[in-house]
Amino acid sequence: MTLTWYGPDVLTVDDELTEAYAEVFTAPPWEPRDAEETRVEFRERLETDVRRPGFRAVLALSEDGGVDGFATGWTTQAPFRTDRAYGKVTRRLGAERVSELLVGCFEIDELGVRSRARGTGLGRRLLSALSSGAPGGRAWLMTWNGAPDALAFYRRAGWLEPAPLPGEETDMVVFVAPVPADGEASGFGVQEASGR
Repeated sequence: MTLTWYGPDVLTVDDELTEAYAEVFTAPPWEPRDAEETRVEFRERLETDVRRPGFRAVLALSEDGGVDGFATGWTTQAPFRTDRAYGKVTRRLGAERVSELLVGCFEIDELGVRSRARGTGLGRRLLSALSSGAPGGRAWLMTWNGAPDALAFYRRAGWLEPAPLPGEETDMVVFVAPVPADGEASGFGVQEASGR
């Protein structure tokens, strides 16, 4: 069963969500991360994130009520953030393209599927469910270049990679949702994932 929560409502299942997050993001390639520190850090962020404009969470629940997979996100606001890895995104794309491509779009912040539910298409369903309500169909995300399975997943799903500014490669890779049939991506230096 897949359910969508809006804003702070997701805090009613924060224990289950936190456990799923810790399992996913302390396993390879995200290791070595301390599981308890990861739980505490995620829960603190979640308390803030649920209050961001447009926050939504999509959770896939198992029959026993555990979380098999999750996706969270919100609408990216101006000014663009500088905490966490956001500064690397600005360096990679430049402030003008960040404003054009990302601000005002739906940001996929977290997406994870527990090992017991992998290989079932759940990740793709969660990504689609969360990004389907994006303003104007525009969504984006960032991921670490040290996570080859995540990079391959987003490429297979048809997400596009804005080309980095010359000499500004970082360890964060930005993806934008596939351009609608009537959309135009070429002006932003977006390349098809298959072109890499």
